[in-house]
Amino acid sequence: MKYILTILIIFFCYNVFGQSTGDITGLKLPRFVSTKSDDINLRIGPSKNYPIILNYTKKNIPLEIIDEHDKWRQIKDFHNNVGWIHKNLLKGNRYAIILTKKSNDFNLYKYPHGKKIGLIKNNNIVEIKRCLKDWCLIKYNSHKAWILKSEIWGVYSSEIYNPSFFQPVIEIYWKLNNMKIR
Repeated sequence: MKYILTILIIFFCYNVFGQSTGDITGLKLPRFVSTKSDDINLRIGPSKNYPIILNYTKKNIPLEIIDEHDKWRQIKDFHNNVGWIHKNLLKGNRYAIILTKKSNDFNLYKYPHGKKIGLIKNNNIVEIKRCLKDWCLIKYNSHKAWILKSEIWGVYSSEIYNPSFFQPVIEIYWKLNNMKIR
């Protein structure tokens, strides 16, 4: 009896707290994607027959897919605009936008908690290469740097994205290196 009760509790918890997946793709919902081109219409509904809400005029804008219907994806952008975009206009490559109300310039670091190597302005779109607990490695033009995850929109606060196999060793190196700097 205890065995059956344990299985039922596990099954219930998985269904209640488990991740939601899209009915069409089977991929996790919500999830982040980006725009494929610099001319994409956001529509009120999942068809070309629906009116256009707005037009995205920049490539690589991060968007969050919140629902799926046939070949259409319901998305939310960093301004909280919600609408539908055809799946062929989206790509899985991860980008983020520098977005916070704290200031206009944000520090970029050589590694997490490391030496400051530059600044980046609000509203710049950056490619996400890797994210750890509180930090993301980003690429802007040809430059790579680390930024606090809280300074960007396009990655979840608890998300670990594309970690290196050697990440534990790398983090020990960073800590030792950081001790030398101070």
